[in-house]
Amino acid sequence: MFTLAFQFPLIAVLAISGTSGQTVHTDSDRSGYVGTQVELRCHFANSKPPVKISQVTWQKSVNGTKQNVAIANPALGVSVLPAFKDRVRFKNPAVRQRAPSLEDTTIIFNNLKLSDEATYICEYTTFPAGNRESTVNLTIYARPMVQMSLSTPTIVAGSKDMKMTVATCVSANGKPPAVITWDTELDGEANTEEIRNTDGTITVRSDYIMTPSKEAHEQRLTCISTYNNDQQTDNVILNVQYEPEVSIEGFDGNWYINRENVQLTCLADANPAVSSFQWRYLNGSMPNTAEQREDTLIFKGPITYEMAGTYMCDATNSIGTGSASVEVIITESPSSTHAEQQRAGAAIGGAVVCGTVLLAAIILLVVFFHRHRRTFKGDYSTKKQVLANGFGKSSDLSSCPSLPQSLTYPEDLNYPEDEKKPELYGSPSFLGESVQEFHNNPNRMTTYSPVEDNKRLRYNEQSFRDGYGSEMEVSVDMVPQKDGSVISKEEWYV
Repeated sequence: MFTLAFQFPLIAVLAISGTSGQTVHTDSDRSGYVGTQVELRCHFANSKPPVKISQVTWQKSVNGTKQNVAIANPALGVSVLPAFKDRVRFKNPAVRQRAPSLEDTTIIFNNLKLSDEATYICEYTTFPAGNRESTVNLTIYARPMVQMSLSTPTIVAGSKDMKMTVATCVSANGKPPAVITWDTELDGEANTEEIRNTDGTITVRSDYIMTPSKEAHEQRLTCISTYNNDQQTDNVILNVQYEPEVSIEGFDGNWYINRENVQLTCLADANPAVSSFQWRYLNGSMPNTAEQREDTLIFKGPITYEMAGTYMCDATNSIGTGSASVEVIITESPSSTHAEQQRAGAAIGGAVVCGTVLLAAIILLVVFFHRHRRTFKGDYSTKKQVLANGFGKSSDLSSCPSLPQSLTYPEDLNYPEDEKKPELYGSPSFLGESVQEFHNNPNRMTTYSPVEDNKRLRYNEQSFRDGYGSEMEVSVDMVPQKDGSVISKEEWYV
């Protein structure tokens, strides 16, 4: 429940009454809510020279009848009538202290009541001018109290043609009356009426009418009461009761002979909850292998043909009983669909294994070829044979690649005066002498590289024998091959 915090704006329209310079000023209209306070302003404009104020009287006028509320007299002081004594006082302290000046005689109403609504008169008695007065209309408003409730503690789902009031929203004792609307996703309609009370307030009652159903269970209904542009809301959650809606699960259409661990389960949607489950076998007596455990029917041991038939489950709550059935068919072997699923599963598993093996083989081949490429990137035609041992079958010098004929020593090399500078490193005479010397004394054979400014190459300790059983030393810059040839490291390694 909510409490309104809205206040009506107090209406202040000046009313003036009087002649010959003596006037009384009041607000023509004022308003307030029950339980609050309001000021009724009254001022006297005196003339010059001023007249003598003998007394000021506040009166309440109802249906032409006047009733004194409060009196201020310069000589006798202030008097408030018993009906208003605890709720009305003069605002100006000078008036309460018997001061001779009574130009401001505003009064304050506390704890307003609906019965305070009336026309009030502020009357000045002067000498010798006589009486002067002005009036103010006081309107009292009442905030309604909003309350929402279910029409009955128990709402039972019925047929589609049965409509009933499921909830009621009341905005009580409002002045002016509130306007009630509904906020919900439910399919229904509102029936609203106003009830006028003896104190002048109005009670608004709105009933929400719909067909109770299972779908409406736990749905929210919100009542909105709008009063002077302010809103109060209240809501309820519907509690719709309905009999069980039953279904059975467990039979997958593939119950075959000797299959084990099968069961049937009874599922029920109900409000209130199901109090009991009952299984029935419509083809005779329940099989001996069947055992009921609350909502489940368990079959012990392997499946047999005696288990075939129609099974029914009854679920009961306080509203009624719901039922469902299933026909169990027993086959000699697993269904083709099931077998196909098994074969498909095996095929998929085999494909996965084969794919894994194939992928591993591809990876190994890639690694092998990659390493092979890093081992030799040159042309095998560049292999150099070790003298006559090209393929290990002949010692003929024709197997050796011919040396370049145009390779000469650089001119800037410094040779001793007494040493003859060869004109052509690879001349036939030079080659012949070298070969002849090799045949005569193979161990004395020494080869020089003419490539890098006549720098002598270092020899490694590895030796190879030619076709004649002799051995020669091979440069560390050459890599021996299985066929007896050698390849430079620049061509062999990356």
